Formats: sequence, structure tokens, C-alpha cells
Amino acid sequence: MILVAIIMFFPILWIIGSSFKPLVEFSSYPPRLFPKNFTLKNYYEVFTNSKLPIYLRNTLILMLGNTVGTLLSSSLVAYPLARMDFKGKKLIFALILATMMVPSYVTIVPQYILFRYFGWLDSFLPIIVPAFFAYPYNVFLFRQFYRTIPKELDEAAKIDGCNEWQIFWKIIVPVSKPIFITIGVLSSIYWWNEFFVPMVFINSEELKPLSVGIYSFSRTTFIVRWDLIMAMATIMIIPPMILFLVAREYITAGIKTTGLK
Repeated sequence: MILVAIIMFFPILWIIGSSFKPLVEFSSYPPRLFPKNFTLKNYYEVFTNSKLPIYLRNTLILMLGNTVGTLLSSSLVAYPLARMDFKGKKLIFALILATMMVPSYVTIVPQYILFRYFGWLDSFLPIIVPAFFAYPYNVFLFRQFYRTIPKELDEAAKIDGCNEWQIFWKIIVPVSKPIFITIGVLSSIYWWNEFFVPMVFINSEELKPLSVGIYSFSRTTFIVRWDLIMAMATIMIIPPMILFLVAREYITAGIKTTGLK
């Protein structure tokens, strides 16, 4: 297990170590994991002479927009499926699960045509707006968590005069903190790293997130600046790792409660 962990972590260690190397050391042989001449110049240069601050700003906008949309829409869709009785509930849930079998890349062409019709191409809208219509997997996780909450809480709230919205907002949401944090963190990490969707819908350099920005940067420089690319990649890796480490206890609790341990 330790050997597997070392193998898995080696590429990350290589990127971080390379981000502190001067450019000349990338062509040295044999290659070194850690820099011979340690330098912070790469980080200074990417923050001052590149569009990294713009890429970071765009990445944060996409990450926050998608996370907020996912939490709002998926939690609201899952609530009636888990806590209310109505005709066709099982069929609706089955249809939602069925959509999980369809790869997201299959729908990218019709999405592109639709968003071009709306005039949304080359903006954040094609990437953020779909998050406000719920993702099936997140609906499934919310539903599974809501089903573990005792029904007696709903009945007591109804006796006190609460309607369904008040039960959801004042009772279900406060006791569902682990699953909200779990899905929020997983969504944040996913959209921090997402490359394909922004690559399809965004063309302007001023709107590209960090993942696409690094790719564009590697293709626009006459000489491939591996030193700067590694510094950018390190900046991209560190925040998701910190976010996961900070929230790992909530993620474990959320996944265990949904029965997906």
C-alpha cells in the first residue's frame, strides 16, 4: 500500500519540485526530482508576466457558480423524492438514475447548438447555468442522506404549522451539513480542475480558467517554458488538496451516511 501511495504521489511531487527549478535544469541529465538551484523566480514571473491572476479569477467564478447551483438545485430536487409521497415518484427517480448512464460528452454537441442559439457562447453562462438544473448523481446522494433523517421530525414540524418549504429549510438543511459539505467540496474540486467544458464554450483569453489557460500558455510561447508551466500547475494542484484535507472528515461522514462507503 505504501509503495502504491508513493507511485501515485510521485507525479505530484515531480511537478512541485520542478516548479522551483530554473529552466536550464529541465534539460539536465540525469533528471532530478528536486532542484539543484532552488528558485522562486518562476512563481514571481507567472504572477507578474502572465495572465495567471485572470485565470485564477475565472476559475473561482466557475467553481463558485457551479457549486452554488449544484447545492441549491440538487438538494431541492432530492427533497420531495426522499421525504414526500406523490404519484410517479419512483418513476421520476428511476428516470433521473437512468440519465446517469448517459456520458456527459454525448450531449455536448446539442448543448453547443442550443447555447449558440441563446447567444451564450464565449461566456460563463453555458458552464454555470446547467448546474442550476441539478446533476443526477448529486440528487441521488442528497436523497440517500435525506432518507436517513427520522420522519418524526417532519410530523412534529407539521404539527407546529410548518409547510414543506419551512421543513426543508429549517429542519432538513441544518441536519444535512455533512452531505452539503461533501457535495460542495467534490463539486468545487471538479470544477477547479475541469478542462473539457470550458475548452468547448470559451474562446476569449480573458475568460479562460486556469486549466485551459495553462494549455494555451504552453502553445503560445516560442520556447516551451516548463518552469512557468510547472509553477502554474503547482498553483492549480494545491488548493484542491487543502480543501480536501480540511473537509475530509465531513466527506467521510457524508459518504458513509448515504450508504456508499
